[in-house]
Amino acid sequence: MEQKEENSNDDGDISSVMGFSGFGKKARTFDFQAIFEQTRRTAIERSQRALEERQLEEHEKEQAGSSHTSRSSDASKKTSKSRKKESSSSSGSDDSDDSDSDGGGVGPPLPPGFAGRRGEEEEDDEGLVGPPLPPGFGGSRTADGDDDDDDDVEDDNDEDTQEEDDDDNPLKKIPDTHEITLQHGSKTVSAMGLDPSGARLVTGGYDYDVKFWDFAGMDAALNAFRSLQPCECHQIKSLQYSITGDVLLVVAGNAQAKVLDRDGFQVMECVKGDQYIVDMANTKGHTAMLNSGCWHPKIKEEFLTCSNDGTVRTWDVNSEKKHKAVFKPRSLTGKRVTPTCCTYSRDGKLIAAGCQDGTIQIWDRNLSVHTKFHCRQAHTMGSDTSCLTFSYDGTTLASRGGDDTLKTWDIRNFKKPLNVATGLTSFFPMTDCCFSPDDKLLVTGTSVRKGDGNGKLVFFDRGTFQKVYEIDVTNSSVVRCLWHPKLNQIMVGTGDGLARVYYDPVKSQRGAKLCVVKSKRKSKQAETLTQDYIITPHALPMFREARQRSTRKQLEKDRLDPMKSHKPEPPVSGPGRGGRVAAHGGTLSSFIVKNIALDKTDDSNPREAILRHAKDASENPYWVAPAYTTTQPEPVFQEEESEDEEADKEPEWKKRKI
Repeated sequence: MEQKEENSNDDGDISSVMGFSGFGKKARTFDFQAIFEQTRRTAIERSQRALEERQLEEHEKEQAGSSHTSRSSDASKKTSKSRKKESSSSSGSDDSDDSDSDGGGVGPPLPPGFAGRRGEEEEDDEGLVGPPLPPGFGGSRTADGDDDDDDDVEDDNDEDTQEEDDDDNPLKKIPDTHEITLQHGSKTVSAMGLDPSGARLVTGGYDYDVKFWDFAGMDAALNAFRSLQPCECHQIKSLQYSITGDVLLVVAGNAQAKVLDRDGFQVMECVKGDQYIVDMANTKGHTAMLNSGCWHPKIKEEFLTCSNDGTVRTWDVNSEKKHKAVFKPRSLTGKRVTPTCCTYSRDGKLIAAGCQDGTIQIWDRNLSVHTKFHCRQAHTMGSDTSCLTFSYDGTTLASRGGDDTLKTWDIRNFKKPLNVATGLTSFFPMTDCCFSPDDKLLVTGTSVRKGDGNGKLVFFDRGTFQKVYEIDVTNSSVVRCLWHPKLNQIMVGTGDGLARVYYDPVKSQRGAKLCVVKSKRKSKQAETLTQDYIITPHALPMFREARQRSTRKQLEKDRLDPMKSHKPEPPVSGPGRGGRVAAHGGTLSSFIVKNIALDKTDDSNPREAILRHAKDASENPYWVAPAYTTTQPEPVFQEEESEDEEADKEPEWKKRKI
């Protein structure tokens, strides 16, 4: 019977500790007066022990010397802590006994690390606050308050408050303590893209080049591992990796966007539309220069482009023969306007485009006819809106205008901007802006003319839109800026062909930190095996040369040498011989040129040209006359008559009648 009673008591203790002892039973009744009395007795005992310990410590300090003070205090603290633990355990056992006697505990014990609220209990006559806490829960609460646990808690609280202050201050998160410079070329860096993992950076510029930079593979020399011209002689407008990072969208100054893989090989090229069709919705692709493009944030095969033909088109990587959908922005009078930039919302349900007439038009992705949101006077008429970007929470749209402004919009109330910043000079049609990873800052770049100062990277607070920070980048314009959320690094493209990467060794991850720690690779020298000739001039008599004592003997030796004493050949006379050509007129061709082709005599009258040689032929016959002198008779020629005689011999019918 006694063993059964002990087992039942143990089960009751376990059930009271676990907090489910009352399940399936009637409600318990608690004697709160007895509980409070027990707590009061325990507190008085603890205070008495603490007072005795403190008096004992003071007495030991007075007796012991200065060398033994620290040891005695440590020992007393250890004993005090052990006694405190014993007292807490004894009080816990007393409480458990009382709870058993009352029919059940008050509830389950406090979890480890829980600090109870001290202000709810009332102080006793000795200045104590409520019942004791278990060991490790906020320290022991004694009247003198000399416990070290309170100091530890205060230090932890100070660190927590300091971390909270750093979290609240967005300026502390800007990674600009260190930077590296990537030399893209000599012309403007007009496009930048980072893959989602942050391992590979791609830059494009006005020099038609697209360069790939691998942070993990680069060393301190910071050289690109691949450079190509995907669109021949067209400036690069936009570069962006897909959400999976396996393909890259290239938008250049031509009418056909391209999709490349991670190594730069072409995957797909958009088809070009028929430029003689009036309705652009009936063509299969763009017919004019592209302005911008981006990938869908959720669908990895879909991307978006806008062009000077007045359309915004969506494409599928697997179907390059025709676009998926066409969006045609219109002015207030219904005329065609040119979109200069385009983007998706964060959820991919909306498509936004900024146009040359200063409007911002937003469509539902599935409804391409009418706009869902429309702002007619977002920016100045005729200015190119260079960038549109949505915040990470998807409620705010930021627009960078060609009218030197930066504006934020609430798409739920799209008639007027939330905030406006002016005086931000922009000379490039692709100057962009971006949100910080925590969505508290908005970043954009400024442009400068040559020799008028430095281009800056300006940071604005999203809520108040006050300029909170700026970075002097270089003495040229800042065109592109990109703040990667995973790396926590800022990439900047400038007008002088540089790509700068700003990072913080503590706050940033990977990226530029991987390549700056690597030393430059030594250049590999070509290893060639050459046979060295060892010359020992006095080793053998046959190689020994006599020292020259006078020039006379040398001249005599040269005279005996047939090569050195060879007489130069005289100039060629006559037609030439031995393959050598004589002077002018020595060959047949030169003779013909000299005597016939260059003859300046007038041969317009052939009879006179022949009779010119008649006297010489009659006096000195050489060809024809000597052969016929013996056989031919004397030639008889008609004598010339005067004009009067010719007139008399005319027939009567030819004579003129007078």
